[in-house]
Amino acid sequence: MSALGSIRIKPLTWHPHLPPVEIEDATPEQLEAMKVTPSAKKVSPYVRTLAHDPESYVARTTLFNAIMYAEGGLPRADRELGALAASQVNGCRYCANVHARQHIRLSGSSDVIAALWTEKRAALSARDAAIVAFAEALTATPPSADKSHIAALKAAGLEPFEIIDLIHAIAIFGWANRLMHPLGHSDNEDKRTSP
Repeated sequence: MSALGSIRIKPLTWHPHLPPVEIEDATPEQLEAMKVTPSAKKVSPYVRTLAHDPESYVARTTLFNAIMYAEGGLPRADRELGALAASQVNGCRYCANVHARQHIRLSGSSDVIAALWTEKRAALSARDAAIVAFAEALTATPPSADKSHIAALKAAGLEPFEIIDLIHAIAIFGWANRLMHPLGHSDNEDKRTSP
């Protein structure tokens, strides 16, 4: 166990403000659209809410999947860290929760998340610190990201193609968070627990 300790994050539940499409009542177009979701487990209330407009749902999800789940390029854990930092700036607790859990799963450690949530950023590696700082600066309104952030990412070992992947992951959460906010809300502000 690290000096920061281990943390577990309980999932939040998202509750729609609009009634989601019920699978048994879905049109053929809505059913076809929902097939692009990356989860093979279930079609979430969020997906079923977006499926009211199947054409835009497919466009949104195809782009999202291409950015967040693409093979090669920036490692998935780093994409999740960028999405997490963007979601925190945007105040989207649900997305921050999801991407924190994904980062822990993909990296095999909760150290980075513990450092962020306990405000012990000095414990972050140069790479993680550069990713978080860039995500926060790019997500700020107006964005404050500049060449010094790119220089820090390069100094931390990110290749140009990885930086482009990171920009995509951060930028799509400027949109994704703002899409999710007016459509619903999540349970409890804070579901973090220690083992």
